[in-house]
Amino acid sequence: MGEDRGKPLRDVLGPGLDVLFCGINPSLVSAERGHHFARPGNRFWPALHLAGLTPRRFRPEEDGELLRHGLGVTNVVDRPTRTAAELDPAELREGARALAELVEQYRPRALAVLGVTAWRVAFDRPRAGLGRQPERIGGVETWVAPNPSGLNAHHQLPDLARRYAQLRPAGR
Repeated sequence: MGEDRGKPLRDVLGPGLDVLFCGINPSLVSAERGHHFARPGNRFWPALHLAGLTPRRFRPEEDGELLRHGLGVTNVVDRPTRTAAELDPAELREGARALAELVEQYRPRALAVLGVTAWRVAFDRPRAGLGRQPERIGGVETWVAPNPSGLNAHHQLPDLARRYAQLRPAGR
């Protein structure tokens, strides 16, 4: 299902992915359950389905099924926390370097980093906005989308789904 490399939450990775989604870091709940976006209230799974990227709404325990749909999941930082605000800039920058290497190795069609604030810090892009980015991470098309955490009140489910739908490959 992907590389472990001693991570508290295993990556969902494989060759030939359409989109590699990259969260900021695992929640304590996700790390405990061993599945991505497992915290109640997280809107990743419904947003994927509403965006037309999955045939139905998956549960966190089904994160490995994403590979069958050309999707993968990893994180910028491996350390689980209650909130992403607990991460320090050095952790985010180190995670950005590791992410670039991972993306270069697996070569998905697109990388989608879920969290504009983390993107700005990790990749030293203080004025970056949401959407397609001018730079390519690991040599691939890179997007920034809103963090799907229920703690992120700035973006509601319809907006998340609309933004995730932009990542669909042509013809899907």
